[in-house]
Amino acid sequence: MPPGPWATVAEFLAARLRPGIDWRERLAQGDVVDVWGTPLPPDAPCVPGQVLWYWRHLPAEPRVPFELALLHRDEHLVVVDKPHFLASIPGGRHLQETALVRLRRLLGNDELTALHRLDRDTAGLLMFSADPATRDAYHALVRAQGLRKVYEAVAPWRADLPPSFTASHRLHEPRGARHLPVQVVAGEANAHVQVTLLRRLGPVGGVALAHYRLEPLTGRRHQLRVQMNALGCPIVGDRMYPRFWPEPPAEAEPDFTQPLQLLARELAFTDPVTGAERRFVSARQLALAPADRP
Repeated sequence: MPPGPWATVAEFLAARLRPGIDWRERLAQGDVVDVWGTPLPPDAPCVPGQVLWYWRHLPAEPRVPFELALLHRDEHLVVVDKPHFLASIPGGRHLQETALVRLRRLLGNDELTALHRLDRDTAGLLMFSADPATRDAYHALVRAQGLRKVYEAVAPWRADLPPSFTASHRLHEPRGARHLPVQVVAGEANAHVQVTLLRRLGPVGGVALAHYRLEPLTGRRHQLRVQMNALGCPIVGDRMYPRFWPEPPAEAEPDFTQPLQLLARELAFTDPVTGAERRFVSARQLALAPADRP
Protein backbone atom coordinates (compact mmCIF):
# COMPACT_ATOMS: atom_id res chain seq x y z
CA MET A 1 0.00 0.00 0.00
CA PRO A 2 1.40 3.42 -0.94
CA PRO A 3 0.85 6.51 1.22
CA GLY A 4 -2.56 8.03 0.57
CA PRO A 5 -5.80 9.40 1.97
CA TRP A 6 -7.25 6.01 2.93
CA ALA A 7 -7.96 5.42 6.61
CA THR A 8 -8.63 1.70 6.27
CA VAL A 9 -7.56 -1.19 4.08
CA ALA A 10 -11.16 -1.51 2.87
CA GLU A 11 -11.11 2.10 1.61
CA PHE A 12 -7.78 1.55 -0.15
CA LEU A 13 -8.97 -1.62 -1.90
CA ALA A 14 -12.23 0.02 -2.97
CA ALA A 15 -10.29 2.89 -4.55
CA ARG A 16 -7.53 0.78 -6.08
CA LEU A 17 -9.39 -2.21 -7.51
CA ARG A 18 -12.46 -2.61 -9.67
CA PRO A 19 -15.69 -1.10 -8.30
CA GLY A 20 -18.71 -2.97 -6.99
CA ILE A 21 -16.93 -5.12 -4.39
CA ASP A 22 -17.87 -4.92 -0.69
CA TRP A 23 -14.35 -5.04 0.72
CA ARG A 24 -15.47 -4.92 4.36
CA GLU A 25 -17.42 -8.11 3.71
CA ARG A 26 -14.48 -9.68 1.90
CA LEU A 27 -12.20 -8.79 4.81
CA ALA A 28 -14.70 -10.30 7.26
CA GLN A 29 -14.59 -13.53 5.23
CA GLY A 30 -10.79 -13.68 5.54
CA ASP A 31 -10.18 -13.04 1.83
CA VAL A 32 -7.45 -10.43 2.47
CA VAL A 33 -4.28 -11.38 4.34
CA ASP A 34 -0.95 -9.79 5.19
CA VAL A 35 2.46 -11.02 4.07
CA TRP A 36 2.44 -13.64 6.86
CA GLY A 37 -0.94 -14.99 5.78
CA THR A 38 -2.86 -13.49 8.69
CA PRO A 39 -6.41 -12.38 7.75
CA LEU A 40 -7.05 -8.67 8.26
CA PRO A 41 -10.20 -7.49 10.09
CA PRO A 42 -12.80 -5.32 8.31
CA ASP A 43 -11.58 -2.16 10.11
CA ALA A 44 -7.84 -2.81 9.56
CA PRO A 45 -6.00 0.54 9.26
CA CYS A 46 -3.87 1.45 6.27
CA VAL A 47 -0.15 1.00 6.86
CA PRO A 48 1.92 2.46 3.99
CA GLY A 49 4.31 -0.14 2.64
CA GLN A 50 2.25 -3.06 3.90
CA VAL A 51 1.92 -5.99 1.49
CA LEU A 52 -1.55 -7.45 0.98
CA TRP A 53 -2.73 -10.64 -0.67
CA TYR A 54 -6.32 -11.10 -1.77
CA TRP A 55 -8.40 -13.73 -3.53
CA ARG A 56 -10.68 -12.98 -6.42
CA HIS A 57 -14.16 -14.47 -6.64
CA LEU A 58 -14.62 -15.87 -10.11
CA PRO A 59 -17.50 -17.59 -11.87
CA ALA A 60 -17.14 -21.30 -12.57
CA GLU A 61 -14.94 -21.95 -15.59
CA PRO A 62 -16.46 -24.09 -18.30
CA ARG A 63 -14.15 -26.95 -19.22
CA VAL A 64 -12.34 -26.66 -22.51
CA PRO A 65 -13.35 -29.98 -24.13
CA PHE A 66 -9.94 -30.72 -25.67
CA GLU A 67 -6.92 -32.40 -24.12
CA LEU A 68 -3.22 -31.68 -23.90
CA ALA A 69 -0.93 -34.18 -25.61
CA LEU A 70 2.28 -34.89 -23.69
CA LEU A 71 5.15 -35.10 -26.22
CA HIS A 72 8.24 -35.08 -24.00
CA ARG A 73 9.07 -35.32 -20.33
CA ASP A 74 12.41 -35.50 -18.53
CA GLU A 75 13.78 -34.12 -15.27
CA HIS A 76 14.36 -30.68 -16.82
CA LEU A 77 11.82 -30.20 -19.59
CA VAL A 78 8.22 -30.93 -20.53
CA VAL A 79 6.77 -30.32 -23.99
CA VAL A 80 3.06 -30.52 -24.78
CA ASP A 81 0.82 -30.15 -27.82
CA LYS A 82 -1.79 -27.58 -26.72
CA PRO A 83 -5.31 -27.51 -28.16
CA HIS A 84 -7.11 -24.40 -29.35
CA PHE A 85 -9.06 -22.45 -26.69
CA LEU A 86 -6.87 -23.50 -23.74
CA ALA A 87 -4.87 -20.65 -22.18
CA SER A 88 -1.17 -21.27 -21.58
CA ILE A 89 -1.02 -19.87 -18.03
CA PRO A 90 -3.54 -18.48 -15.52
CA GLY A 91 -4.73 -14.95 -16.15
CA GLY A 92 -7.95 -12.95 -16.34
CA ARG A 93 -10.98 -15.23 -16.27
CA HIS A 94 -8.94 -18.32 -17.19
CA LEU A 95 -7.32 -19.87 -14.13
CA GLN A 96 -8.09 -23.57 -13.83
CA GLU A 97 -8.64 -24.19 -17.53
CA THR A 98 -5.04 -23.54 -18.52
CA ALA A 99 -2.24 -25.71 -19.83
CA LEU A 100 -0.08 -25.00 -16.77
CA VAL A 101 -2.68 -26.01 -14.19
CA ARG A 102 -3.75 -29.10 -16.12
CA LEU A 103 -0.14 -30.18 -16.53
CA ARG A 104 0.75 -29.61 -12.87
CA ARG A 105 -2.16 -31.84 -11.87
CA LEU A 106 -1.37 -34.46 -14.48
CA LEU A 107 2.31 -34.77 -13.55
CA GLY A 108 2.04 -33.87 -9.86
CA ASN A 109 4.75 -31.23 -10.21
CA ASP A 110 3.93 -27.78 -8.80
CA GLU A 111 7.36 -26.52 -9.93
CA LEU A 112 6.34 -26.53 -13.60
CA THR A 113 6.68 -23.10 -15.23
CA ALA A 114 5.92 -22.08 -18.81
CA LEU A 115 9.05 -21.07 -20.72
CA HIS A 116 7.13 -19.26 -23.45
CA ARG A 117 3.48 -18.74 -24.30
CA LEU A 118 0.91 -19.33 -26.97
CA ASP A 119 -2.22 -17.25 -27.27
CA ARG A 120 -5.28 -19.02 -25.93
CA ASP A 121 -6.63 -19.19 -29.49
CA THR A 122 -3.45 -20.74 -30.92
CA ALA A 123 -2.79 -24.48 -30.86
CA GLY A 124 0.51 -26.31 -30.89
CA LEU A 125 3.81 -26.75 -29.10
CA LEU A 126 4.38 -25.34 -25.63
CA MET A 127 7.44 -25.90 -23.44
CA PHE A 128 7.71 -25.98 -19.63
CA SER A 129 10.59 -26.02 -17.17
CA ALA A 130 10.30 -28.88 -14.67
CA ASP A 131 13.25 -28.10 -12.38
CA PRO A 132 14.02 -24.69 -10.79
CA ALA A 133 17.74 -25.59 -10.74
CA THR A 134 17.98 -25.54 -14.54
CA ARG A 135 15.22 -23.03 -15.30
CA ASP A 136 17.51 -20.04 -15.86
CA ALA A 137 19.32 -21.86 -18.66
CA TYR A 138 16.08 -22.38 -20.58
CA HIS A 139 14.90 -18.83 -19.91
CA ALA A 140 18.20 -17.55 -21.30
CA LEU A 141 17.65 -19.67 -24.41
CA VAL A 142 14.21 -18.12 -24.94
CA ARG A 143 15.46 -14.56 -24.32
CA ALA A 144 18.25 -15.08 -26.85
CA GLN A 145 15.64 -16.25 -29.37
CA GLY A 146 17.33 -19.63 -29.53
CA LEU A 147 14.03 -21.40 -30.22
CA ARG A 148 13.52 -22.08 -33.92
CA LYS A 149 9.78 -21.94 -34.44
CA VAL A 150 7.58 -22.89 -37.37
CA TYR A 151 3.88 -22.11 -37.53
CA GLU A 152 1.14 -22.89 -40.02
CA ALA A 153 -1.88 -20.74 -40.78
CA VAL A 154 -4.88 -20.55 -43.06
CA ALA A 155 -5.54 -17.08 -44.44
CA PRO A 156 -6.76 -15.41 -47.65
CA TRP A 157 -4.75 -16.10 -50.79
CA ARG A 158 -3.33 -13.13 -52.65
CA ALA A 159 -2.09 -13.47 -56.21
CA ASP A 160 0.26 -10.48 -55.85
CA LEU A 161 2.31 -12.02 -53.03
CA PRO A 162 5.42 -14.06 -53.96
CA PRO A 163 5.41 -17.74 -52.96
CA SER A 164 8.10 -17.10 -50.33
CA PHE A 165 9.28 -13.81 -48.85
CA THR A 166 10.24 -12.04 -45.62
CA ALA A 167 7.59 -9.67 -44.29
CA SER A 168 8.89 -6.78 -42.17
CA HIS A 169 6.83 -4.28 -40.18
CA ARG A 170 7.17 -1.96 -37.23
CA LEU A 171 4.82 -3.06 -34.44
CA HIS A 172 3.71 -0.92 -31.51
CA GLU A 173 2.01 -2.12 -28.32
CA PRO A 174 -0.23 0.33 -26.44
CA ARG A 175 1.49 0.86 -23.09
CA GLY A 176 -0.12 -0.97 -20.18
CA ALA A 177 -2.89 -2.45 -22.36
CA ARG A 178 -2.02 -6.03 -23.23
CA HIS A 179 -5.68 -6.74 -23.96
CA LEU A 180 -5.68 -4.26 -26.86
CA PRO A 181 -4.57 -4.99 -30.44
CA VAL A 182 -0.96 -4.42 -31.47
CA GLN A 183 -0.60 -1.68 -34.08
CA VAL A 184 1.46 -1.44 -37.28
CA VAL A 185 3.12 1.98 -37.41
CA ALA A 186 5.58 3.82 -39.62
CA GLY A 187 9.29 3.49 -38.89
CA GLU A 188 12.13 0.99 -38.90
CA ALA A 189 10.89 -2.59 -38.89
CA ASN A 190 11.14 -4.46 -35.58
CA ALA A 191 9.20 -7.60 -36.61
CA HIS A 192 10.18 -10.04 -39.35
CA VAL A 193 8.58 -13.29 -40.48
CA GLN A 194 9.34 -15.65 -43.37
CA VAL A 195 6.07 -16.38 -45.19
CA THR A 196 5.84 -19.40 -47.50
CA LEU A 197 2.81 -20.50 -49.48
CA LEU A 198 2.30 -24.23 -48.95
CA ARG A 199 -0.81 -24.67 -51.11
CA ARG A 200 -3.94 -22.96 -52.26
CA LEU A 201 -7.20 -24.09 -50.69
CA GLY A 202 -10.78 -23.89 -51.82
CA PRO A 203 -12.85 -20.78 -51.11
CA VAL A 204 -14.77 -20.38 -47.84
CA GLY A 205 -17.56 -17.81 -47.73
CA GLY A 206 -16.51 -16.56 -51.13
CA VAL A 207 -12.91 -15.90 -50.00
CA ALA A 208 -10.05 -17.81 -51.66
CA LEU A 209 -7.86 -19.29 -48.92
CA ALA A 210 -4.32 -20.61 -48.70
CA HIS A 211 -2.22 -22.70 -46.32
CA TYR A 212 0.93 -20.82 -45.19
CA ARG A 213 4.13 -21.69 -43.36
CA LEU A 214 5.25 -18.90 -41.03
CA GLU A 215 8.74 -18.72 -39.52
CA PRO A 216 9.11 -15.79 -37.09
CA LEU A 217 12.57 -14.25 -37.13
CA THR A 218 11.70 -12.01 -34.17
CA GLY A 219 9.45 -12.56 -31.19
CA ARG A 220 6.77 -9.98 -30.47
CA ARG A 221 3.25 -10.25 -29.05
CA HIS A 222 0.68 -11.29 -31.67
CA GLN A 223 3.40 -10.87 -34.31
CA LEU A 224 2.16 -13.44 -36.82
CA ARG A 225 -1.46 -12.35 -36.53
CA VAL A 226 -0.59 -8.67 -36.89
CA GLN A 227 1.79 -9.14 -39.81
CA MET A 228 -0.52 -11.43 -41.76
CA ASN A 229 -3.30 -8.89 -41.30
CA ALA A 230 -0.97 -6.11 -42.48
CA LEU A 231 -0.33 -8.14 -45.65
CA GLY A 232 -4.08 -8.25 -46.33
CA CYS A 233 -4.24 -11.88 -45.21
CA PRO A 234 -5.87 -11.93 -41.75
CA ILE A 235 -5.75 -15.43 -40.27
CA VAL A 236 -9.12 -17.16 -40.40
CA GLY A 237 -10.91 -17.06 -37.06
CA ASP A 238 -8.94 -14.15 -35.64
CA ARG A 239 -11.09 -12.17 -33.20
CA MET A 240 -8.65 -9.27 -32.89
CA TYR A 241 -7.18 -8.60 -36.34
CA PRO A 242 -8.49 -6.87 -38.37
CA ARG A 243 -11.57 -6.39 -36.17
CA PHE A 244 -11.49 -6.44 -32.39
CA TRP A 245 -14.26 -8.59 -30.91
CA PRO A 246 -14.61 -8.10 -27.13
CA GLU A 247 -14.68 -11.16 -24.90
CA PRO A 248 -18.24 -12.50 -24.49
CA PRO A 249 -19.80 -12.16 -21.03
CA ALA A 250 -18.51 -14.64 -18.46
CA GLU A 251 -21.94 -16.25 -18.21
CA ALA A 252 -22.24 -16.79 -21.97
CA GLU A 253 -22.05 -20.34 -23.30
CA PRO A 254 -18.55 -20.81 -24.79
CA ASP A 255 -18.27 -21.39 -28.54
CA PHE A 256 -15.59 -23.94 -29.46
CA THR A 257 -16.66 -24.30 -33.10
CA GLN A 258 -14.47 -21.70 -34.84
CA PRO A 259 -10.83 -22.01 -33.77
CA LEU A 260 -8.20 -19.59 -34.96
CA GLN A 261 -6.45 -21.22 -37.90
CA LEU A 262 -2.97 -20.84 -36.42
CA LEU A 263 -0.80 -23.75 -35.26
CA ALA A 264 2.67 -23.83 -33.66
CA ARG A 265 3.87 -26.76 -35.78
CA GLU A 266 7.60 -27.16 -35.01
CA LEU A 267 9.99 -26.24 -32.21
CA ALA A 268 13.74 -26.89 -32.42
CA PHE A 269 16.72 -25.84 -30.29
CA THR A 270 20.00 -26.92 -28.78
CA ASP A 271 19.23 -27.99 -25.22
CA PRO A 272 21.24 -25.65 -22.95
CA VAL A 273 21.46 -28.26 -20.19
CA THR A 274 22.18 -31.51 -22.04
CA GLY A 275 23.60 -30.14 -25.30
CA ALA A 276 21.25 -32.39 -27.29
CA GLU A 277 19.59 -31.19 -30.47
CA ARG A 278 15.85 -31.09 -29.84
CA ARG A 279 13.05 -31.01 -32.40
CA PHE A 280 9.36 -31.43 -31.69
CA VAL A 281 6.47 -31.52 -34.18
CA SER A 282 2.78 -31.02 -33.44
CA ALA A 283 0.43 -33.80 -34.50
CA ARG A 284 -2.52 -31.41 -34.70
CA GLN A 285 -4.10 -30.25 -37.94
CA LEU A 286 -5.81 -27.01 -38.85
CA ALA A 287 -9.49 -27.66 -39.57
CA LEU A 288 -9.32 -25.87 -42.94
CA ALA A 289 -6.03 -27.51 -43.98
CA PRO A 290 -6.22 -31.21 -43.01
CA ALA A 291 -3.21 -33.35 -43.80
CA ASP A 292 -5.13 -35.59 -46.21
CA ARG A 293 -6.25 -32.70 -48.37
CA PRO A 294 -4.42 -32.72 -51.75
